[in-house]
Amino acid sequence: MTPRLKEKYKKEVEPALRKQLGCKNPMQVPRFQKIVINVGTKATLDKDSLKEIADNLTKITGQKPVITKSRKSIANFKLRENVPIGVKVTLRGDRMYEFMDRLVNVALPRIRDFRGIPPTGFDKAGNYTLGLKEHDLFPEIDPDRVKVAHGMDITIVNSAANRDEALALLKLMGFPFANE
Repeated sequence: MTPRLKEKYKKEVEPALRKQLGCKNPMQVPRFQKIVINVGTKATLDKDSLKEIADNLTKITGQKPVITKSRKSIANFKLRENVPIGVKVTLRGDRMYEFMDRLVNVALPRIRDFRGIPPTGFDKAGNYTLGLKEHDLFPEIDPDRVKVAHGMDITIVNSAANRDEALALLKLMGFPFANE
């Protein structure tokens, strides 16, 4: 079964973007490439807490995360080389669209006093990065069983040529942007 947002992209968003941006070639239309979810932690965090964070990310994404390690030692941060400092997941294909659907329709509306996501999170290439302060916004996480509260950075990588094309793509996909 194909994800809801994937069908929406093919049937509604792609033709609308093609018309809006004036793309003659269908390969010029911006599309999603991947979503990267990164959780950075303290260097002094114990292994059990890091395992719990990895388990939570597995529940949220449906994919096993990779543990990231430090590349070099920094004495001011009490950080040594090759110490686990976070976890990340890269989602592509159907899992990417499923996660995007849950993010837009379930997790973001659960934020207290939510007025939309800021439209300032774009880089020069048109990729959008969003930071969440709490991971228990997702329905897969039971807030009563959470021992380590953590946030996450979500980066949506797309093939847009610039910020304006990426903003149009995300708005048509239903991302709730705050008024500029």
